[in-house]
Amino acid sequence: MALDDAALDVLFRDARTKWEFTDQPVTDEELQALYELVKLGPTSANCSPGRFVFIRTPEGKEKLKPALSAGNIDKTMAAPVTVIVAQDPLFYQHLPKLFPPADAKAWFSGNPDLAEETAFRNSTLQGAYLIMAARALGIDCGPMSGFDKNKVDRAFFGQSGWKSNFLINLGHGTPEHPFPRLPKLAFEEAAIFA
Repeated sequence: MALDDAALDVLFRDARTKWEFTDQPVTDEELQALYELVKLGPTSANCSPGRFVFIRTPEGKEKLKPALSAGNIDKTMAAPVTVIVAQDPLFYQHLPKLFPPADAKAWFSGNPDLAEETAFRNSTLQGAYLIMAARALGIDCGPMSGFDKNKVDRAFFGQSGWKSNFLINLGHGTPEHPFPRLPKLAFEEAAIFA
């Protein structure tokens, strides 16, 4: 069943990256509902390497602040939530539970290059699912890559060994936007039939 135009507008056509948010909080229940959708998105062998840190407290924001690029500090400090989209390099430890049809753990436990590539690719997918799920739930997003990955990993993942991938500010965006939607490539510029 295809989505109607109203749903496509919410998810794609009218959706914009947001840099400024209202004071309306994003609740625990909204974040849990968000994850319940994210976890359903497909990953290879159901590996689900994405890990998510929802930063909402002033202490958490101050911990993140030294890792942010200058242009991302103010908007991140003001956002109701900043998500660290991360990956668990040892995701394959969960594969006996997540992919019982085969011994998928063995595919990765002896192949660190494959494990790293799989964790990065699939956690990136899960971060994209988070953006789309947030939009579907009426939560605006501001994804960012302007940060020092090593500083974030040291500050937040010293014990777990997780690795940061990218950041997303979440909240209820202000209606204003500083400029029109930027151009996009036409089908002929970005796609081919083979």
